[in-house]
Amino acid sequence: MVEEVRERVIRAAAYRPYEGGKRVFVVEAAEAMRDESQNALLKTLEEPPGFVHLILLSSEPAALLETIASRCQPVDFVPLPVEAVEAALQGDASSGAEADEIAATARLSAGDVELASLLLSEPGRKLRDEAEGLAVATLGNGEAASSWQAMLRSAEQAGEEAESATREALEEEKDAGVKRSARDIADAAKRAGRRRRTDLLDLGLHLAAAWFRDLAATASDAADVAYNRDRLAQLQSQAERLDPGSARQAVELIQDTRRRLDLNVSEELALEALSFRLERASS
Repeated sequence: MVEEVRERVIRAAAYRPYEGGKRVFVVEAAEAMRDESQNALLKTLEEPPGFVHLILLSSEPAALLETIASRCQPVDFVPLPVEAVEAALQGDASSGAEADEIAATARLSAGDVELASLLLSEPGRKLRDEAEGLAVATLGNGEAASSWQAMLRSAEQAGEEAESATREALEEEKDAGVKRSARDIADAAKRAGRRRRTDLLDLGLHLAAAWFRDLAATASDAADVAYNRDRLAQLQSQAERLDPGSARQAVELIQDTRRRLDLNVSEELALEALSFRLERASS
């Protein structure tokens, strides 16, 4: 990660733009950078060339080092209201979604229309099923290992598809005259595949956390605030005799695992450990 920041931002920022008067660098999920990467970026952020603009995107700005945050001008963005996401989804008839499913995905997407659309696609629906399956299994009604392994396989498949698509696109650019070495293409394709795999796995865990959150709400007689409102029957069945505190603890365990994945730990080991911890929490 440190080398990627140095190569793609710090060194690149020293070169004047080929076209136009400015160069703009956007760092997504800036909170995922380790301290070493943030410290490496500090000098460039503090004294950028006059033609450079640096934009750090973060959903958790408190996770940034104070030295980084103090040198930035914060701009807050409010998520789209649920009603706006629902309206956008209802305008797309290709998903064939019913009103309840649209309402659920609008809430699960946290204001992200693109994410909501993904959840209405076949891969998105499959990921929701796998997230629910993980919860069902860890509550003692299934095989936990097969549940998280299914989620991991889906993420790996998506990563392989992204890697292949990126390699094909870069090779086409090379054939068109863009200067790129075979190693550059291979490295960029691997990064795209790894990023897609991690993103899908993180989304699966987000959906699993949302399911446990809804179980806690349902067990507390507050099913009306559930995100997964198209699956209330399943939630009510699973919430019977469930301690809401156990469900809330499960949410914390899942969120902790999501943070661990940001540190490039073994995804397989992290998910296996999570399943054991969830089973203990619900026993």
